[in-house]
Amino acid sequence: MSEVREQVREHYREVALDVQGGGDGCCDSGCCNGPKDQVWGAELYAAAERAELPDAAVLASLGCGNPIAIAELREGETVLDLGSGGGIDVILSARRVGPIGRAYGLDMTDEMLELARRNAAEAGVGNVEFLKGFIEDVPLPRGSVDVIISNCVINLSADKTMVFEEMRRVLRPGGRLGITDVVASDGLSPAERAERGSLVGCIAGALSFAEYRSGLEHAGFEDVEIEPTHAVADGMHSAIIRARRS
Repeated sequence: MSEVREQVREHYREVALDVQGGGDGCCDSGCCNGPKDQVWGAELYAAAERAELPDAAVLASLGCGNPIAIAELREGETVLDLGSGGGIDVILSARRVGPIGRAYGLDMTDEMLELARRNAAEAGVGNVEFLKGFIEDVPLPRGSVDVIISNCVINLSADKTMVFEEMRRVLRPGGRLGITDVVASDGLSPAERAERGSLVGCIAGALSFAEYRSGLEHAGFEDVEIEPTHAVADGMHSAIIRARRS
């Protein structure tokens, strides 16, 4: 797992440094460098949402969807973004939960955390906190979060079982997931998934629809919904994942 983690960390470190240096956030590999007919990153957010954000937060958005559009955040809730990157979803979440709510961002890359904190300060949101850590070992107490969001990050983990268990641990009873992720057609083998793209390109590590559902249900989630939204490669899909902690 450590080799995979370091590969992912180095890629997103390069993205953060590129954005901080005035670049567009697209380095030698990764979601933002997919074929032109694929949709990644800030294009998946409405123009009004992008207008709320610092330019650097928009440029550092490399996800496959818009979890804010599906999470149905409410005033006063506590939300956690797994793999928060440049902070785009944390900033948007903070504004939706309001000053009595709280938005946490979790990332393992120092450079991304620095960029996210700078973006949050520029956006003027005070009800945010960015945490350094791994999505397999979330540095928050049990039952401390109402909603978990994530944008094309869980597929990058080498231990998704642990990610699902950690999500259940930190969610309060009845808490919910509003996630976007890359999911593979059930007929594709792991080798076939790897042929379609790299790990940091958000494809090789993807679970199938059946594996994703089974993993969430085994971890203790109910009302699991997995809905494909658009293709990102042959047999690979961006998908919306919703579920509720039992």
